[in-house]
Amino acid sequence: MATFVPSEIGPTDAYKLMTGLVVPRPIGWIGTADDQGRPNLAPYSFFQCVATNPPVVIFSAGVSNGHEKDSLLNARTTGEFTCNLVDMATAEAMNQSAAQLDRGESEFDFAGLTPLDSEVVAAPRVAEAKASFECTVQQVIELGDAPLTHAVVFGEVIRIHVDDTVLDGTRVDFEKLDALGRMAGNYYATTRDLFDLSRPS
Repeated sequence: MATFVPSEIGPTDAYKLMTGLVVPRPIGWIGTADDQGRPNLAPYSFFQCVATNPPVVIFSAGVSNGHEKDSLLNARTTGEFTCNLVDMATAEAMNQSAAQLDRGESEFDFAGLTPLDSEVVAAPRVAEAKASFECTVQQVIELGDAPLTHAVVFGEVIRIHVDDTVLDGTRVDFEKLDALGRMAGNYYATTRDLFDLSRPS
């Protein structure tokens, strides 16, 4: 078995190992608006739900040489964001929304997506997504050493929107949700291959 010391192999190889081993990772498609109301959308595979009372999700954005991505800057500035879930039907649009556009240019327009007004927050949702969370920023925690650091954004979920076609009450039909997960590099996985494994009593 090979053993690696992150401080010795450096951040690039550590990233390759971490993203190759922690798989599949759910994708948080983060919608924000800047202080001028201009919409922004970007996918983050450093994303997860971390609490339920109240519900909280996180996304982690890389900061290179002090340059903050639009999602992070907007979430800090406005205190709000949406998290939209990616399925097979929106995979290509999600990939397009990862393009490096000029600040203020809309990824919704670039990827052919429809911004949808949220009920409470100013950040837009993705109309084509089967589920979306409206979130308010609880806190932002800075991690890492310059020049490459990360900012982990904690968002309290204040609205949960789910397409009726994937719901049975508050239970989600995983097959109909058809969610996408991120592997390493350009590889993704679906949630179609399911099996039941009951926990011991």
